[in-house]
Amino acid sequence: MLSKEKERELTRVLGYRFRDRSLLETALTHSSYVNETGQPYRMNNERLEFLGDAVLDAVISEYLYEHYRDREEGFLTKERASIVCEGSLAACGRDIRLGSYLFLGRGEDHNGGRERQSMIADGVEALIGAVFLDGGWEEAKAFALRLLSGVIRQALGGRLAKDYKSQLQEAYQSEGETEIVYTVKKEEGPDHDKTFYVELTINGAYGGRGTGKSKKEAEQNAAREACKRLSEPKNRTGRE
Repeated sequence: MLSKEKERELTRVLGYRFRDRSLLETALTHSSYVNETGQPYRMNNERLEFLGDAVLDAVISEYLYEHYRDREEGFLTKERASIVCEGSLAACGRDIRLGSYLFLGRGEDHNGGRERQSMIADGVEALIGAVFLDGGWEEAKAFALRLLSGVIRQALGGRLAKDYKSQLQEAYQSEGETEIVYTVKKEEGPDHDKTFYVELTINGAYGGRGTGKSKKEAEQNAAREACKRLSEPKNRTGRE
């Protein structure tokens, strides 16, 4: 699947050489390609994305814990959310032209999948998961911190866009336990071009709605609407 030339090129870009090249190929393989070519489900990158998401959370949590020994949990949580959010990961993926290396189905490719934020962010997480399986924790940590170094600097310098889900959580933090729930109400479109519709509730009451090309994007847009509503006291959902 991955040509020797492409593999060498990507190795230079990533700064990491895979011992097991099949892990690299799986990390780059979208479900649309697997479905179109009739390969087993396990050959797509969704399981690696799941693993990479957990590894990345741990890497950034450890980094912030060690570098901000006097800061409270709320600060660490907010900074981590801004670093590992979909937009930040996609920006890192675009920097290394990750979209050009992805294996996509023809429909997904035709519909701009290589430039889609959610697709690139998922690919970044899948790569981190692949490095973890290939080289272990220390290699994965070094790889993730190197790949996200620019985003980390921006986040700690206060130059990243606000993460609306974290902003919403912060708004209620001082008021005790608050239940904020995001629910996918509807999905439209084929697998290669889905639109998700999410509604959020705060303590069981309506908080906001959002749409997006991924669940994460739709949740962020729902949280953004909820944050906007918070600016008008009479509309503050879940509050007296």
